[in-house]
Amino acid sequence: MNKTVAILGSTGSIGTQALEVCEKHDLKVTALAAHHNIGLLEEQARKFRPEIVSVYDEEKASELASRLSDTDIRVLSGEEGLCAIAKMDNADILLNSVVGMIGLHPTLWAIEAGKDIALANKETLVAGGELVMKAAAEKGVKIYPVDSEHSAVFQCLQGNKRSQMSKMILTASGGPFFGKTYEELRRVTKEQALKHPNWDMGSKITIDSATLMNKGLEFIEAKWLFDLRPDQIEIVVHRQSVVHSAVEYDDYSVIAQLGVPDMKIPIQYALLYPERVSCPTGRLSLTDYGKLTFEKPDYETFRCLSAAIEAIKRGGAYPCLVNSANEEAVKAFLHDGIKFIDIGEIVSSVLEKFGYSEINCYEDVAEADRKARQYVREYIAAL
Repeated sequence: MNKTVAILGSTGSIGTQALEVCEKHDLKVTALAAHHNIGLLEEQARKFRPEIVSVYDEEKASELASRLSDTDIRVLSGEEGLCAIAKMDNADILLNSVVGMIGLHPTLWAIEAGKDIALANKETLVAGGELVMKAAAEKGVKIYPVDSEHSAVFQCLQGNKRSQMSKMILTASGGPFFGKTYEELRRVTKEQALKHPNWDMGSKITIDSATLMNKGLEFIEAKWLFDLRPDQIEIVVHRQSVVHSAVEYDDYSVIAQLGVPDMKIPIQYALLYPERVSCPTGRLSLTDYGKLTFEKPDYETFRCLSAAIEAIKRGGAYPCLVNSANEEAVKAFLHDGIKFIDIGEIVSSVLEKFGYSEINCYEDVAEADRKARQYVREYIAAL
C-alpha cells in the first residue's frame, strides 16, 4: 500500500487501532495529534516517525518537544496544530478521530485542501453537516465513514444505486442499561455507566452509549452522509453488535454487514478503500453466537436519543445545540457534578430553551456551541 495517513486523535481508541492497521499494511504515517497523552504520543512518534506531531494542550506540547529534541519531528499545539495537520500536502487521507466539536474545524480545512477524510468524529457532521457535505461536494473530496454503523451502510451500498435505497436500519447495542426504567436510571453510578457490554471506547463515547446519545448522534450523521430524511432511518437495538447496520432497497431486499465487534474492520475499510485485505482482528462465527436478537429502543426512558432525533427534524442549529449541551453535561457527570439521569434532562431542555437559527458558516456553529455550553453551565449551577 502506498497511501500516506495523518491521524488526529492518535492516542484514543480509534487512533491506536488505526496505527495497528497502518503497521500491518505498511502505510506511511505522516502526522499524529493527541489531546494530552504525551507519553503514548511520544512512543507512537518514535515508532512511526511522522513529520509532525501535535498536542492540543500547549504546556504538554512544550514538554513533548523537549522529549523529542533528539529527532527532527516538528511539535505543534492547539487547534492550529490540528488544522496544520489537516491541510498538510503529504498525506493522502486524514483520519479524524478526535472527540467533540473540536473536530469540525480541521475537517473543513482538510476539505479545503482537497484531502479525503476517514471520519470518526461524529460532531463534525452533527454540528456542521450541511457545511461539511456541501464543501466536500464542491471540492470533490470523499468522506469515508469509520463508525461501524455508517461503514456498514457504506459497504452495503457498494454495487448498488443510492437512489434505490429506501431505508437505513441503524443498529444499537443498547448500552449497559437497556431494559432499565427511568426510575432505575436515577441510581446509576459513574462506574456502571463506564462499563460497556461490547465495545472498548473512551469515557465520553462510553457515556454517550449508556444514554443512547451516541445513537442519536449517529442518526444525525447518517442523514448527512447518505442524504436521507429522518423518516428513512430506523433504529433497532441489537445486543450482540454483530449486525453493524443494514440497507433496505426499493424492492424490500435488505442487505446487512456483519462482523465481530472490532473497530479495526471499519477503520481499515476507510483507510484502504476499495481494497479488502486481511485485517488484524478475529473472524465471525455465527454458530458461536447462536442467536441474534433485535428490539425497539425505549425513546421515553432514553431522552438523549429522542432529543437528538427531534433536533435533526427541526434542523438549523438544533443538532449543534443538543450536541454541545451533551458534551458539557457528560463532562460534568464524569467530574461528579451531576447525576446520570440529569444528562438527558439537560439535553432535552435545550430544544425548548432556544429558537430556530440557521447554520450558514463556521461562525454560526461556533456561536450555537458557545450558547449551549453557557446555558448548561448555568443550568448545572442552579441545581
